[in-house]
Amino acid sequence: MKRKTGQDRSITSQWRPATQAVRGGTARSEWGETSEALFLTSGYSYDRAADAAARFAGEQEGMTYSRLQNPTVEMLEQRIALLEGAESCRTMASGMAAMTAALLCQLQAGDHLVGGRAAFGSCRWLTDTLLPKFGIATTVVDARDPQAFLDAVRPETKVFFFETPANPTMDVVDLAAVCAIARERGITTVVDNAFATPALQRPMEYGADVVAYSATKMMDGQGRVLAGAVCGTRDWIDNTLLPFTRNTGPTLSPFNAWVVLKGLETLDLRIRRQSESSVAVGRFLEGRVPHILHPGLPSHPQHALAMRQMAAAGPIFALAVDGGREQAHALLDALELIDISNNIGDSRSLMTHPASTTHAGVTAEKREEMGIGEGMLRLNVGLEDPQDLIEDLDQALTRAGL
Repeated sequence: MKRKTGQDRSITSQWRPATQAVRGGTARSEWGETSEALFLTSGYSYDRAADAAARFAGEQEGMTYSRLQNPTVEMLEQRIALLEGAESCRTMASGMAAMTAALLCQLQAGDHLVGGRAAFGSCRWLTDTLLPKFGIATTVVDARDPQAFLDAVRPETKVFFFETPANPTMDVVDLAAVCAIARERGITTVVDNAFATPALQRPMEYGADVVAYSATKMMDGQGRVLAGAVCGTRDWIDNTLLPFTRNTGPTLSPFNAWVVLKGLETLDLRIRRQSESSVAVGRFLEGRVPHILHPGLPSHPQHALAMRQMAAAGPIFALAVDGGREQAHALLDALELIDISNNIGDSRSLMTHPASTTHAGVTAEKREEMGIGEGMLRLNVGLEDPQDLIEDLDQALTRAGL
């Protein structure tokens, strides 16, 4: 009897995202398990020596080594590709492994990259420190302005790299405008979509070439494992990204892949509920703090753009107090329900002070350029009752003098 799977692309590509998130990429063994199997193996055996040679030559389908292929990892890659609307996907050991591989696989000495100024601290380290070490020039621009990308283009520009919404300032990039500028000039656009995930935003629909993720965040969504992913065309993944990852080895473990597969099953439910709660919490904070940056609220200067590109605003936003680091830390210390943590995308509500955690490795001058002040706080709204979160924030704000 032929067993139903989620690997027939002609069928699975017709499914709606909620169905793809549960069944896409599923490959069942002869046992017919309903939950994806966990293949904890580093290598594979062959019936004949000629089979091994044929697989390594690319003449025979099959697994060779788990640095390159693993059944559990492959299921996750197919599922993410389906959700993204991409031809192909490769997973990585972490989100930063995904960002690093997506850039280094296609850049070399003499090339030029244009990056968004507002970004996760480690992503700014890539553009400001790592790439220049290898002779790759970089220009950082205010990604909210498409003209800034155009003005920064040089004959040797090969990549545009940005995230939207950006971490932690919630800058929103006009995907269609920036991707059009890149396409017209043969520049590859790499978009970090971790804050939104394909459940809320699919950059390829606006012309992006490559979409990269920290799957640690919303895709797992429960603070359990590290994972990353890079999506693109089959040709780009196989001929540009794969040679780099094959030989450098930023490999995702089968166990972590299995955990993320389980997380994807509830991604749509979680991120939409958290988005709704985030808006409710944001509305409360608008009346209590001096500054709030929430793309789901009309007060955000790019609210209309965010709602045009995204199905919902997501669970993460930023706020700022006027009392600098001292008052920001006092607010964090007064929390009773919300955890102080630098993670995001979790089912638990988390709050952090970016200047002293996620962006502590960035100089004060660069933080100022990015719009990250000493009074800024980043909040990830989880699955708790939003009223409980509001009450916790209310008492913490009062104790912090707000």
